[in-house]
Amino acid sequence: MNLHLLVPSLFWPEPALPELYRDLPLSALENLLAKCSYADGEPQEVEAWLCRTFGIAKQEDWPVAPITLQTDGPEHIKAGSDYWIRADPVHLRIERNQVVLADSRVFHISPQEADELTALLNRHFRAAGQETEFLPLRPDRWYLRATETQPVKTHLLSEAANQGINELLPSGINSAFWRSLFNEVQMLLHEHPLNELREARGEPAINGVWFWGGGIVPQSLTCSYTHVWSNDVLSGSLALACGVNHAQLPPDAGIWQQSHIAGNHLVLLGALHGQAQYADAYGWRESLRELERNWFAPLWAMAKLGKFDQISLTALGEKTSRSFTAGRADFRKFWRRTKPISTYAGYDPASKQ
Repeated sequence: MNLHLLVPSLFWPEPALPELYRDLPLSALENLLAKCSYADGEPQEVEAWLCRTFGIAKQEDWPVAPITLQTDGPEHIKAGSDYWIRADPVHLRIERNQVVLADSRVFHISPQEADELTALLNRHFRAAGQETEFLPLRPDRWYLRATETQPVKTHLLSEAANQGINELLPSGINSAFWRSLFNEVQMLLHEHPLNELREARGEPAINGVWFWGGGIVPQSLTCSYTHVWSNDVLSGSLALACGVNHAQLPPDAGIWQQSHIAGNHLVLLGALHGQAQYADAYGWRESLRELERNWFAPLWAMAKLGKFDQISLTALGEKTSRSFTAGRADFRKFWRRTKPISTYAGYDPASKQ
């Protein structure tokens, strides 16, 4: 069995804060990494890594929308050859001289709210004679079929989360249209009574949408994995498009091991990513503690018993990405010294084995 762990934000984004790792019991992870060879790579977001891994070429954007539409869309809505773009609901707030974006990881939106907000938008644009229809196929994942509009270059929602968006708005061909649409939607949603009710309950207003992930369905995909385990809609959709087995992420590696399935497995452990993006140091530490207990400890025990032909771990980050790999024989190399996790997090080239 080969196992590839994808762990976004395994290391805190700011490497100059080694104290964040203090008193964290991470012996299994540290032992696992000590047996690995590793290499640094360019920083990249999860969506970009997944698209590249599944052989998808970048269009103006990584074409996330037409891919996830295959999972989110009902039977009668097909991507076809149309250009689709995500238009996900967001909360926008003024902070100093910037408009800062928060995505649905920090607020809840119900199906009823999503339907009500998109109904307002669709009525407005229909009355204005525009062929613009927002489809809330999931409460927090909205879609727009934009066949009459030129494709545009956007930034991933994950790139914009908890960031000032002034420099992240659509650019390139026809960007004026998309920026105007962004502003018009913001004004319409800001005035909606539903947002007054949300704010009265102490909840963030849904006062904007973020356009991203536009494109047409990729013509071909490739996949070296036989099984994908994740709670992420994009990786699940890619597995579906490739005809690869996909299942929700089990609570822990012990349950995952009970599947006894041979092959090449991709396991996406995404719990740390949102907490790192929103600078939730306490939540990130607690999630890393849980990953150690639920995943790294049992995987280390399995590795020592020779259960894996190869185990890989890819840690995606804002400053760099780091890939770790160990084969069956590497776990018998007792002379490889275990290092504190902060050594890897500090991106110190002198620490390489």
